[in-house]
Amino acid sequence: MREKAAAILQEVQKAVVGKDKILTKVLMTILSGGNILLEDIPGVGKTTLALAFSRAMHLDCKRLQFTPDVLPSDVTGFTIYNKAKGEFVYQPGAAMCNLFLADEINRTSSKTQSALLEIMEEGRVTVDGVTHPLPQPFIVLATQNPVGSAGTQLLPESQMDRFTVQLSMGYPAAEDEMEILRRRSDGSPLDRVQPVVSAQDLIKMQQEAAQVHCEDSILEYIVNLIVATRNSPMLKLGASPRGSIAVTGLARACAYLDGRDYVIPEDVQCVFSDAVCHRVLLSAQARLASASAKSILQKILTDTPVPGMRKRK
Repeated sequence: MREKAAAILQEVQKAVVGKDKILTKVLMTILSGGNILLEDIPGVGKTTLALAFSRAMHLDCKRLQFTPDVLPSDVTGFTIYNKAKGEFVYQPGAAMCNLFLADEINRTSSKTQSALLEIMEEGRVTVDGVTHPLPQPFIVLATQNPVGSAGTQLLPESQMDRFTVQLSMGYPAAEDEMEILRRRSDGSPLDRVQPVVSAQDLIKMQQEAAQVHCEDSILEYIVNLIVATRNSPMLKLGASPRGSIAVTGLARACAYLDGRDYVIPEDVQCVFSDAVCHRVLLSAQARLASASAKSILQKILTDTPVPGMRKRK
């Protein structure tokens, strides 16, 4: 399964150039059973990334472009009366798939955002009192653009907390952008991406990643980091216990991709900032000092003692 995980990254790299660290963190999140929020400027490959992962993992992928007129029923589905059968029949919404690409989630109404985030939390859809389970595995990859405020509805902190990680791809380096242009001359790079695992393989990988051993000392280290965000004078709002759960799951996935069946402090340090940055709010003191959330979290990582692990048999 670990070899197949490496094969997934190799296939996705055919379509996404020069963003290996971001691709690895997206795969970590998928293996941990989490959801991804990509906040970035338009045109850097967010949609290409999502489609490449869906093809490499042979997943049913659906994309919904969120606009102010998108309704919750467009996401969850609705029931319609079937005259021939004499009963109401459920019509699945866009979220009834394995990988749901929610494009520009900040451009739709709060009601529609809440419908999607409820699906992410519950793993099922309830329409007219009837519950419909989502296909497994189920992954949400949402995007939002930080530029242009017209027609946007920012996600509140309580909803941002539902995403396991918040990532940013950024502009490609000059040599990577040249490679993108070369690959485009032969057609769409997505056409080169081949499926290397099935949905059942992905579920098995998620189960194996969840079984990676995590010492109590590592769990205590994670808790100490999260508590430090709550006590920092530079942060008005620290991370919730959901943040601790996210860091632990991602650290296990990081160890799994690295070929280990146990978590080390470096795994926690690798994922801490991406899992926590969107869960905290800067204080007035931090804004006056022009400090960023990432710099504050990096200082917390530096100041928090790293545990010495007990030697395992």
